[in-house]
Amino acid sequence: MSVRAFCICFLLFFLSVPAICISAEEPAGLEETKRAVLAQSKEAVEDLLMFWEEKDLFVQTATRHNKAVSQVAENITIISAKEIEDMNAHTTAEVLNRVTGLFVDFGGQDFGSISFLHIQSSIHPSFPERHVLVLLDGVEWNLLNGGAAETNSIPVGIISRIEAIKGPASSSWGSSLGGVINIITKNAGDKARPAGGLSASYGEGESQDYRADLSGKAGPLGYYFFAGRQISDGLRNNRAFDNYSLYAKLRMPVSKSVNLGVTAGYSDPHLTSFEFPPPVDYTSRLFFRTFFVTANLDAVLSPELSLDVSLRTFSQKPGVLNDVLTTGDMIFHNIADERTTAGSAKLVWKSGSNAIVLGVDAGHGRSDQTLEGMFNAAAHSGVDKWAIFANDTISLGKLSITPGIRYDYNNITGSFTSPSLGVTYRMAGRTILRASVARGFTVPPLGWTSGGGYYLDPNPDIKSESVWSYQAGIESGIGEYVWMKATAFYDDMKDGIVKELFAGHWIPGCIGTDSDCRYDLMRNNGSIRRHGAELEAETAPFHNFSLKAGLAYVKTTPHPDDANSTFGRSTYEYNVGLKYDNAGKFTAELFGHYVWWDLNDPLGNLPKYNSFVWDFNARKKIFKSENRVAEIFLTGHNIFNGSQYTLSVVKNPGRWIEAGVRYSF
Repeated sequence: MSVRAFCICFLLFFLSVPAICISAEEPAGLEETKRAVLAQSKEAVEDLLMFWEEKDLFVQTATRHNKAVSQVAENITIISAKEIEDMNAHTTAEVLNRVTGLFVDFGGQDFGSISFLHIQSSIHPSFPERHVLVLLDGVEWNLLNGGAAETNSIPVGIISRIEAIKGPASSSWGSSLGGVINIITKNAGDKARPAGGLSASYGEGESQDYRADLSGKAGPLGYYFFAGRQISDGLRNNRAFDNYSLYAKLRMPVSKSVNLGVTAGYSDPHLTSFEFPPPVDYTSRLFFRTFFVTANLDAVLSPELSLDVSLRTFSQKPGVLNDVLTTGDMIFHNIADERTTAGSAKLVWKSGSNAIVLGVDAGHGRSDQTLEGMFNAAAHSGVDKWAIFANDTISLGKLSITPGIRYDYNNITGSFTSPSLGVTYRMAGRTILRASVARGFTVPPLGWTSGGGYYLDPNPDIKSESVWSYQAGIESGIGEYVWMKATAFYDDMKDGIVKELFAGHWIPGCIGTDSDCRYDLMRNNGSIRRHGAELEAETAPFHNFSLKAGLAYVKTTPHPDDANSTFGRSTYEYNVGLKYDNAGKFTAELFGHYVWWDLNDPLGNLPKYNSFVWDFNARKKIFKSENRVAEIFLTGHNIFNGSQYTLSVVKNPGRWIEAGVRYSF
């Protein structure tokens, strides 16, 4: 039976099974910050709960400590585990692709394909994905050698929530000129009875996704375990994908006021980017092996004062393998072995109208790069860095003020100071005004300053890129059923890094012209200005239907005071989603996404991005007992065969279908 025939039969079964009503679970408890949020006026809380779950009324990424979302001046988006489950996402990048103002450039948008993350203020000519800082359990996921973060090594099954700050977050996190994506994993269990789940899906291209997790409490020890397996022959051009993932979290109370936590994770994704049969006879494969361990100690020192200390180690081994397809002979291999050790400590003091955070970060990273094939080379580089930061959330009735500052130092580019100031004002229960100004920066990757790469000359004189960013926005409930959010921003970026072709040293032993025999070079050679806006709207459920829509626009122009700056681009995206949710008995969702990349194509990459990509997801409960639930789901990807790709060599697949089952206990 073909996959399409299987899915048609599955759909008929899907619609014929009687539905079973499931009641919503009550949150396990309220933390101090959540209690503060719920202590607001009854009208304000009821308005917020029409569009947010109770647990989403606080965030931790803005100041590195829990605070009410109504006091957050930054442009922030929260994605919950339920939203991830509803969309049947296989990779973190698929989830982020639905965030308005976050632009995801997929390497084919295949099953498990690579992705490049751009946030509204990180559209730039030279690898802008390095401007976005990705965190998992406090671990910086960005590659030391290239600066970007590859998220297909982060299993979506372990995610409790994602908090994405769109705009510089350097006053809290350091090198993050474009923004921060903070991935928060699921908690260790707090009940003796184990809980968990199993899921499996199967789709075209032999695409399969298997997951299992378990949480509970053994005596005083809370635990959470996850295992995942993904495999696909590829949906287009033999773009295969294979990945194993393991994750564990333990939490133990040391005393009444002190807790110790440990997490560990391993992921080993391998994928084929593309294959060209003879006469081209070429294949390109990638891998991103990752392993990390973290340890965390949190202590309540007094009713007003708390301490959090964390240590972490992280290793990544990314590689690009370009070979002859028919023989397997090597053409060019680029492999990096990266290791990072880091630690953080912070004190939080709450008293009256103040919530002050004082902290320190420190770390060491090492990258060993090997180049083999057309020429052989090895590069070894490292970075030592430390930082101190402080911020305060000052609550004055309906007004909230958040000043922050951070001082960073590293042995590559020296020091950088990042101040910020944010203000929110709750005009009424339904309307919040936001404004912020922040200075941000991004440190150049080691491969540009001391490591080098394929035909790339290291330049130790590169400076960090910097930006002054100004944002203002309004968030409001209109009437009883509509929520809207509008944000405008303006960025002034200096010392932008660009690639200058054939500007480096002469390649030893090479005979030819400059274009044949000189390395490329990365330099601070341009400043730009950006401005843009976001508009988001969402309705509360009406007859079980809700609608969500978003628009983001970014205009990048050369800086008038910099004669070297020539880059200009207008990038925009649309998101549209229609959802039906019958009290959890049956859920269906139609989501459309469109990006206009505004790309010049001097190299013949032949991009195509003139149509929406629409996905359809449906879930139905088929069984429920006191503690067990089973459901089936069906997903149609790109159901109207839209084209959205920036390189013709990695076109996105057309319509493909998958189906699966989940069981939880």
